[in-house]
Amino acid sequence: MRKKTITFASACMAICALGTIGCGSPNDGAGGAGDNVDISEDLLIGSHLRGIADADFDSAKAAFVTVEGVDDGLGPVFNDAGCGNCHVQGATGGAGEATERRFGRFANGAFNPLANEGGSLRQLKTLGNFISSAGKECVVPLEKEPADATVRNVGRLTTPLFGLGLVDAMPDSFFQNLARNEPQAIRGTANMVSVLLPDPSDTNQSIGSRRVGRFGWKGGVPNLVQFAADAYVNEMGITTQHCFNGTSVTAFATESAPNGAPVQAGCDDNLPGVDDAVGSCANGLTEIQDDVAEFTAFMTFLSPPPKVTTATTDTTANNRQPPGQQLFSNVGCAGCHTSQTFTTPRRPANGVPGGFSFQPFSDFLVHDMGALGDQIGNAGDSLATTRLMRTAPLWGVRFRTKLLHDGRATDIPTAIKAHDGQAASAARQFANLGSRDQSNLVRYVQSL
Repeated sequence: MRKKTITFASACMAICALGTIGCGSPNDGAGGAGDNVDISEDLLIGSHLRGIADADFDSAKAAFVTVEGVDDGLGPVFNDAGCGNCHVQGATGGAGEATERRFGRFANGAFNPLANEGGSLRQLKTLGNFISSAGKECVVPLEKEPADATVRNVGRLTTPLFGLGLVDAMPDSFFQNLARNEPQAIRGTANMVSVLLPDPSDTNQSIGSRRVGRFGWKGGVPNLVQFAADAYVNEMGITTQHCFNGTSVTAFATESAPNGAPVQAGCDDNLPGVDDAVGSCANGLTEIQDDVAEFTAFMTFLSPPPKVTTATTDTTANNRQPPGQQLFSNVGCAGCHTSQTFTTPRRPANGVPGGFSFQPFSDFLVHDMGALGDQIGNAGDSLATTRLMRTAPLWGVRFRTKLLHDGRATDIPTAIKAHDGQAASAARQFANLGSRDQSNLVRYVQSL
């Protein structure tokens, strides 16, 4: 539903901390669930970045947890009725067990998302039978996986959002340098993607410009504004229209059609036309629809997860690092899940604190994951391209109950051993460790 419209800048005006704000030491210790874990910092999971006004964060969070209905534009098919229904683990904005489903088909070596049959995303819920606001009897069918799909029932787990505003602030060159410095055998690719909905605060972005994709399981989303609009339409079925420098952005304004068949007129929800629209973009207007702006503000403000320590730290006299940290590097995990410290620019365009150091334990590059790759891609992609997956950040992994892109693993050792392709060597080296070394490495990962 169109409520009020606000400029993106006003939604983010409280992000004013431009000075240096430090995180905890990268060697805070190792620990994990069941190991007498103590929080090593005052910062709590789910809090906002220091220097951000409480009222503005609370407003953005309230929008994020709002449950929408048919009168708000929900449907006709969707995965859930609110962002906060899925992003729940650890705190609002965390990962979740909700798993969307995808399908597709390979023909002559090229991927076909079967868009004419509703692909590649299969929404799991429907408005079903309801009476529209105009008194019409509506029936919205539940989507089914097409019989001609050859890639079936692929899972995509809800990803955590902690600290992503800091990641959004990093320049493309940072990720490209990470790729250049990785060994050839495991070198990832900075996935350059088109910006469909620019972040108005970043003068380097424009409609159709290219930016390193850093969000989503496939690294296909270039900024948090686009991430929010994309999720609103694909996960909730709520369409939006925006303005950027006088141009109307309608990339997220099309209702989903169950298995590619549009529903009866007036039965996609109880709102005519685009569900949430800014309206005219005359006179060079730049304006992000209010809900999308609030979702973006929440994700931008959301702080990184704190690291933890255990009551006892197992170190040697000659090496003050926890043994698991060294093993993490030795077996090759740190090749992609880099322990390198990121530092935001002096004055980030999106308003997060400048000079802020953090460790997400990901290079945010895409890598060939072999058999672990999900074989889902864009139209025309080769099989090799569909095996590319973005390195998942490990910070806060202790709050998650399911791991890997499809949630197949419920513990860290199983997840590591499932790695393939460019990560196969690390998986083998982990499997060859003794039980004590494996346990130390796992405790280290659980502390991140």
